[in-house]
Amino acid sequence: MTLMFIGHVVVAALVAFALSASAFLTFTRNPQITGSMTKLGVPDSWLPWLATAKAAGAIGLLVGLAVPFIGVAAAIGVILYFIGGAITHLRVKDYEVAPVVVLALLAVAALVLRIASA
Repeated sequence: MTLMFIGHVVVAALVAFALSASAFLTFTRNPQITGSMTKLGVPDSWLPWLATAKAAGAIGLLVGLAVPFIGVAAAIGVILYFIGGAITHLRVKDYEVAPVVVLALLAVAALVLRIASA
């Protein structure tokens, strides 16, 4: 097992954990999550779809530990999800984007490490 792959496992697991927690909170309509989404102008009807996308990203990153192309696809999907999140924040002039940017950068790291360790 290479150092790159170990790094990938750590980063992918970290991102998968964060996505899983966020998906759970979104599925259960945690008031903090729903309040934030409302502030951003996200329709309530989108919450199940967004939670499903987060859960799929988490699963894909974990499956990607064994199946490299799934990991690459999942990381790209997670990166695109968080780019969309950043755009949504900026569109309403909400500049509290640090969590979104950090998770996007971690997903980029997971992608680079997955490619480097394949």
